[in-house]
Amino acid sequence: MRRLAAALLFTVVALSGTALQAQDRKPFAIGYLQITDDPRYTERRGYTGVQLWTRHRPVDGAETAVRESKVLSRALGLDLSLVRAEAPDAEGLATQARRLLAKGGVRFFLVDAASDVLLTLADALAGEDALLFNIAEPDDALRRVNCRRNLMHVLPDRSMLADALAQYLVAKGWRNVLVLRGPLPEDTVLAGAFAASAHKFGAKIVATRDFVLSNDPRERDQNNIVLLTGAPDYDVVFLADSDGEFGRYVPYQTGRPRPIVGSEGLIASAWDWSWERHGAPQLNQRFDRTAARRMQDTDWAAWAAAKAVLEAASRTGGADFAAIGAYLRGPELTLDTYKGTPSSFRPWNNQLRQPILLHTHDATIARAPLPEFLHQRDTLDTLGIDEPESTCRF
Repeated sequence: MRRLAAALLFTVVALSGTALQAQDRKPFAIGYLQITDDPRYTERRGYTGVQLWTRHRPVDGAETAVRESKVLSRALGLDLSLVRAEAPDAEGLATQARRLLAKGGVRFFLVDAASDVLLTLADALAGEDALLFNIAEPDDALRRVNCRRNLMHVLPDRSMLADALAQYLVAKGWRNVLVLRGPLPEDTVLAGAFAASAHKFGAKIVATRDFVLSNDPRERDQNNIVLLTGAPDYDVVFLADSDGEFGRYVPYQTGRPRPIVGSEGLIASAWDWSWERHGAPQLNQRFDRTAARRMQDTDWAAWAAAKAVLEAASRTGGADFAAIGAYLRGPELTLDTYKGTPSSFRPWNNQLRQPILLHTHDATIARAPLPEFLHQRDTLDTLGIDEPESTCRF
């Protein structure tokens, strides 16, 4: 019914705006900022040359959102566009943002960058009428000690993803978990996030074992999967392997016949192409027409960020920065993210509350929060940093 009502509203607004000519429309540009030659997008290959995975720039998600919102923006009297800019470092990106702010009147920026760049950019624009949207960085610290009032987070943080997995394991009765942790700093962060989630929902980590990518027989205690996954007993293996070279060999080779979750097996994400409900196939098809590939979680985040801005503009009746910003932060926002439950931003840390998809390589298995987990205000707040846990101060 919500979608039908929205469609009717869209039609009425569209018809009412057909008389507006291009020259009568007010420019409304959404900025898109990225780092040139960002190392996060370096293609990763195994030592044999096998391509492990390739990350794509999420600008296609933003392009999809702008393309599908053209009619609505024209009805609102807005000339909608996406303006891209990039620089080799954080200071250069801040300069580009100021340029777009001063000359192009851009007030809303989707930012594809790592934590340090996001913080530099947020501090550089702190005194301006500008709002930044983090679409690619899951760092928990950005939602805790390093939060900024002008930085909104659309991609879920690591705590949300780990909580979703922990909920699923507890709901299935798989409470005893063996953790396999890789050698990279990111692996330690992933394992730490899951440990906090396990404690939060009542799962038990029976052991944490570090693995190394090596064929050296002297290191077999750390490179032999059977030895790594021996006693004590456990119900499931949580794999923290950001590189992916070791983890792809873990399923079906464990010392005990147990499922794998985390970096392989059952994975928690903001989005996956295999999600087939709540209009997701239509969104995936629109994205495919734009990018000629499958939508990834950061693509979805870019799409959702642009849609949030446009939703706020349509509800406030124009392009006023203060009105749009207040609506985005307020309780009235009910953003349809095509995941079944309306989303809104948490006022204590600017994180978009949202369902998390639990999926394999070709199927979505579950959507968190699971029905067994309740909350006094919003069940979506069972995922991630809740208000009593927040150390964020704006």
